[in-house]
Amino acid sequence: MEKKTPQLFDTKSGFNSATKTFHSLRPPIDLPPEDAPISAVDYVSSLRATLPWRDDDTVALINSVTGLRVSFSEFTRRTNSLASYLQNVTRLSKNDTAFVLSTNSIEIPILYFSLLSLGVIISPANPVNTESEISRQIQLSNPVIAFATSSVVHKLAKLKHRTILIDSPEFDSMTMSWNSKHELDRAKVCQSDVAAIMYSSGTTGRVKGVMLTHRNLTAAVASSFASSPKRVSPAVMLFTMPYFHIYGLFFCFRAAALMETAVVMQRFDLKMMLKAVEEFRVTHAAVTPPIVVAMSKGGSTDGYDLSSLETVACGAAPLGKDTIMAFASKFPKVVLVQAYGLTESTAGVFRTVGPDECRRWGSTGRLSAGLEAKIVDPETGDSLPPGKEGELSIRGPTIMKGIFLPHFE
Repeated sequence: MEKKTPQLFDTKSGFNSATKTFHSLRPPIDLPPEDAPISAVDYVSSLRATLPWRDDDTVALINSVTGLRVSFSEFTRRTNSLASYLQNVTRLSKNDTAFVLSTNSIEIPILYFSLLSLGVIISPANPVNTESEISRQIQLSNPVIAFATSSVVHKLAKLKHRTILIDSPEFDSMTMSWNSKHELDRAKVCQSDVAAIMYSSGTTGRVKGVMLTHRNLTAAVASSFASSPKRVSPAVMLFTMPYFHIYGLFFCFRAAALMETAVVMQRFDLKMMLKAVEEFRVTHAAVTPPIVVAMSKGGSTDGYDLSSLETVACGAAPLGKDTIMAFASKFPKVVLVQAYGLTESTAGVFRTVGPDECRRWGSTGRLSAGLEAKIVDPETGDSLPPGKEGELSIRGPTIMKGIFLPHFE
């Protein structure tokens, strides 16, 4: 009779007392072999192909103000058209870096997927940053091209390379009607290749360039894909979070993998958000705590039909227990998901999954699939057992490749 392998960690906490390591209790995620040449864009496409409701006529993107829609088939065409232009005309190639300075728009996912499919590194920045802050970020990432909207392009005046306006007829032509005699030559993208340089202040010092790989993005999407409830039709996701933030970047890829319809808001306004939920029958919304607070107040949502709303995912900062209780009282049928993550961990480290976990008010959930964690005493460096306070150390496939340090540092 075959002997059973003894359980090496506590089945309730995931803690291994021998190594003093917390292990994820989520089912393991199925990732491609590390040496397989597959980009995050290709991996997302492979997941989408497995969906039972897959229909390329499904709407991929909606402009929340104009109502302009882009289907998944059109999204693919536009992505390929732009990639072909960028490769054959601007001569972008693998490992080049593209700086992106823009508010949210339905053009941003198209731009991201085009660049990443070529092995180009994206480096998105906050458009409200000062020229000095942006100059610092450009020094960090050393881009060979920039993409910006006309309202903020003046902040790139010192950039020596070409800048393409995202909100211009020229850009529309690149994505919709540009034809080339040259075939699109897809670069061989390795999972270890850097996909994005995101900006983070971390815990100390000046802003840093966080290098996230295609493998990091793949693992983050795979984890979320595996834990997503099975549906018979696509979800409609309202995007209030910026695409230049890791929160927005992660949900951009997640929505594409799950074939969700992304309703994109250029900027947040509570009334505009509620109007969008009603008009586009939004089922899911990714938000930050101030939005949950605003929705929970007295008559803040009066006059809007929010009956389509199923789930609200909240991240980027802690959510107080009083706010959670107020939200649950006002929206008893809406599941409030919480998560904790970092730019350096490609977003989610902990998240609540399913109604039962989400009812544990005040919790940010369990350790995400594929991750290991330790609680470390900051003074001694010793690993601590459950129930003790210390610094969080994380290991796993979503953890950044490192901090990008250019030659001048």
